Amino acid sequence: MQTSSKTHYSPEEYLELETAAEYRSEYHNGQIIPMAGGKPNHNQLAINLTSAINYNLRKKSYRVFMSDLRLWIPECRLYTYPDVMVVPTPLVFAENRQDTIINPLMIAEILSDSTEKYDRGDKFRMYRTIPSLQEYLLVSQTAMQVEKFTKNNDANQWVLSEYAGKEAKITFDSFEFEIELDELYDRVDL
Repeated sequence: MQTSSKTHYSPEEYLELETAAEYRSEYHNGQIIPMAGGKPNHNQLAINLTSAINYNLRKKSYRVFMSDLRLWIPECRLYTYPDVMVVPTPLVFAENRQDTIINPLMIAEILSDSTEKYDRGDKFRMYRTIPSLQEYLLVSQTAMQVEKFTKNNDANQWVLSEYAGKEAKITFDSFEFEIELDELYDRVDL
């Protein structure tokens, strides 16, 4: 993306710049925020989770995406690229877009020192405005530790489940899938 003295962009300007950009950026309410590159542990965790879910959900009515498919959250005016998303089919795209979805069922973020506070705080607050979202996963890349937030639709609450250690098994509620942390953290250097 070219540097500019401009500080506020419309969503249309962002999408035009993002289409031609060499590096991805998030858009939040007029601001364009460059995204940092991932480290090997980050990438391996995203690959392990995406691969396992994708294999398990083959021939089912879900699609699994990893960090290259953009998500639009209209209520918060946020365009972002979650690390992993499970999306029911048919995909629901943002208006006039074929590269931006609005209906994730599950989102996972791999935590890093530079993004952990944002992923736990403001980003999760914005994710919670997505009507289709049922589960949010926070995956540590420095310890074998995962937090899963599951939406309780009856009470409109998010319930936390914590997982740690090799034998711990994450079970998803919004689609049929479970994974042991030992498998999720395969080839991750802790």
